[in-house]
Amino acid sequence: MHITVFGATGNVGSRVVTEALARDHRVTAVLRDPAKPHGLPPAVTLGVGDARNPVDVARLAAGQDLVITTTRPAPGSERELSAATRGLLAGLAGTGVRLMAVGGAGSLTLPDRGGIALVDDPGFPAELLPIARACREQLDLYRADAHVDWTYLSPAALLEPGERTGRFRLGRDELLVDADGTSAISMEDLAVALLDEAEQPVHRRTRFTAAY
Repeated sequence: MHITVFGATGNVGSRVVTEALARDHRVTAVLRDPAKPHGLPPAVTLGVGDARNPVDVARLAAGQDLVITTTRPAPGSERELSAATRGLLAGLAGTGVRLMAVGGAGSLTLPDRGGIALVDDPGFPAELLPIARACREQLDLYRADAHVDWTYLSPAALLEPGERTGRFRLGRDELLVDADGTSAISMEDLAVALLDEAEQPVHRRTRFTAAY
């Protein structure tokens, strides 16, 4: 496949690029500022643009099979996430190009808690509330869209660099936890889950989640 990745230099995005290249896909990584060091592999094609700009999105998606976005705004700029989501949806409307987004875990419901979302739990870390709420708004924008073939991937509650094992569980809207009550997955395995879905679509126009 020909894949365009927004957020390709981030923690998750760089691992998505690595996984896609390992599967022999052709990757275009989108940069806002090509003059900045990016550390991307030589096999990647570089593109310049902004996910908030529908014209940029349409240009960078032309001739591609899939657009992936893993963008994460800096603390204090969480509102940019909604702007980027609107730009992506507007730019891809009517193109037939599939859109896959890596979002947040906060909107997943807690097991056996009557549908309470993780972000609404009293014990949710206060410093993570702005980005968790921005991700929930991001998901709402996808769910309200009727013009793009989208998929939204929510990670486990704990998402950190780690190993690529290829062994994890998939779910839908409920937080996946292990026998000890832990919800975790490595960034490497999250990229595996994303590319598995890209190659063999199951969750179209819906959200899914992955965890150990």
